[in-house]
Amino acid sequence: MDETTRERIKSLIDQNRVMLFMKGNKTFPQCGFSAAVVDVLRKYDVPFETFNVLADPTIREGIKEFSNWPTIPQLYIDGEFIGGCDIVRELDRTGELAERLAKVKGTNEATPAS
Repeated sequence: MDETTRERIKSLIDQNRVMLFMKGNKTFPQCGFSAAVVDVLRKYDVPFETFNVLADPTIREGIKEFSNWPTIPQLYIDGEFIGGCDIVRELDRTGELAERLAKVKGTNEATPAS
């Protein structure tokens, strides 16, 4: 990947505490795995941004190299690569995702919205 692509990806991650690289966007996910991660994030009512990799093939391929992870979606929280759909679901199930998102919300505890 070229340096311009690397810097663009890094900038997106650095500017957004919760950043999801996905197919589609949070309003209109275009794959089931992306939709599943959006659903998990929404239940915690945290602000998050998305980048539609279908709109930019350079970022679509670059993010895989950037994270050394072969699939999309990819979730970052506070600059840290968390993982894809299966990992996000597992972290949600164990409560670890709630702990990470609590820091984003600036509270001691993030709980799913009722």
